[in-house]
Amino acid sequence: AHAPIDDVLAHWSGLGYYARARNLHAAAVRCLEEHGGDLPPDAEALESLPGIGRSTANAIVAQAHDRCAPILDGNVKRVLARHAGVEGWPGRSAVLRALWKEAEALAPRDRARDYTQAIMDLGATLCTPRRPACERCPVAEDCVARGSGRVEELPASKPKRSRPRRDTTLVIIENDRGELLLQRRPPSGIWGGLWSLPESGDIASLPRSTALGAPESIRHQFTHFVLDIRFERYRIPDESAVSDREDRRWLSPDAALGSGLPQPVRRLLERLFESRH
Repeated sequence: AHAPIDDVLAHWSGLGYYARARNLHAAAVRCLEEHGGDLPPDAEALESLPGIGRSTANAIVAQAHDRCAPILDGNVKRVLARHAGVEGWPGRSAVLRALWKEAEALAPRDRARDYTQAIMDLGATLCTPRRPACERCPVAEDCVARGSGRVEELPASKPKRSRPRRDTTLVIIENDRGELLLQRRPPSGIWGGLWSLPESGDIASLPRSTALGAPESIRHQFTHFVLDIRFERYRIPDESAVSDREDRRWLSPDAALGSGLPQPVRRLLERLFESRH
């Protein structure tokens, strides 16, 4: 909670899902300011914290306080879909509601902590996505999927669709001291909150006197789309032309690599400046 968000993002760099790092930091700050440094004890207050949804909040209540609170993480969804024979992809609202109904019906009033850990472990170790160990499962006897020979079919997979392609141009701008211009990404969208090379549209008005050899384009795979990244590289004659803004800063290559950078930008800078090490 006391760490600057830039430090948190720097340690998280390369792991992806940067919203998780921002939410983790924001939730820690809220817990410190509003709850004396502890997690709140009830699900409603937990769900108000950034990054904590219904299942995570209930898991904390069940495991930290041993109170009845149904959970529905990825492993539990698979266990319940097979055991109750719930049809459809769990990402669909109707299927999710049916799974929550099952979770609520099964959550015990006593030994909530043990049950919560057990059903998560059941999904992680026995009721696995591929080749589940049904012969060792303690609830196999009344499992609908096993009884109907549909263990491999349930839960249904996410419908496949091709990932869209996007493109952008990132600009490597250097001053006469060999420093690089970095710009903080907006908090939402890809690489939210990280320091990165500016996009061409963000620095269109800057003077560029010397064009340097630009690196080759790269392709970066995200979960939901593919990003083609082109690069330009310039030396700027007068760094004072860069307006003094909180979301921009000049850093040496070494200092830049110590910042929270998107993984493709980090790899690019390491390749460009490896001769300095």
